[in-house]
Amino acid sequence: MSPILDPYSLEVLTRGAEQTRRVGVRLGQLLRGGEVICLEGPLGVGKTVLAQGVGEGWGSTTPLLSPSFVLIREHRRAADAQRLLHVDFYRLRSEMDVQGLGLEEWLEDPAAIVLIEWPDRAPGVLPPQRLWVHLEFASEGGAEVSSLSRRRLLFTAHGDAYLPLLRALRRAIFGG
Repeated sequence: MSPILDPYSLEVLTRGAEQTRRVGVRLGQLLRGGEVICLEGPLGVGKTVLAQGVGEGWGSTTPLLSPSFVLIREHRRAADAQRLLHVDFYRLRSEMDVQGLGLEEWLEDPAAIVLIEWPDRAPGVLPPQRLWVHLEFASEGGAEVSSLSRRRLLFTAHGDAYLPLLRALRRAIFGG
């Protein structure tokens, strides 16, 4: 990861699952519809925890669970008819597996929010404009620390359309 970030990037360090979830809550509160958010990182790093926070902040009436076995879970909120799709590409063998899921329609729906775990398994189906979140275990003093410790989240706006969301998230987390 680059130590000097550009305007398209935001780095956040968290100290465990609860802080990671709270970052997700802040992001979820900012979503208005039409966003595609991609969560990438190794197993156990907190992608689903971050997604659960997004769902909570967005106002989902049901908790977000790992969609690994069903690929797509649809969530609603009481405030309106907007929908959040929680998608997991972990079990995909190829991008061809995505065809027939109806995901293309959701990716183009200006009212839907699509949250994708393991997006690197099918990059060809992703829209060019999206918010990419790379999660990794942070290390202290050069040694990797336990799964209960720090995570590094790098938010990257792919396309100018995601710059306002990234700026708003920066303000929501760090103030100013």
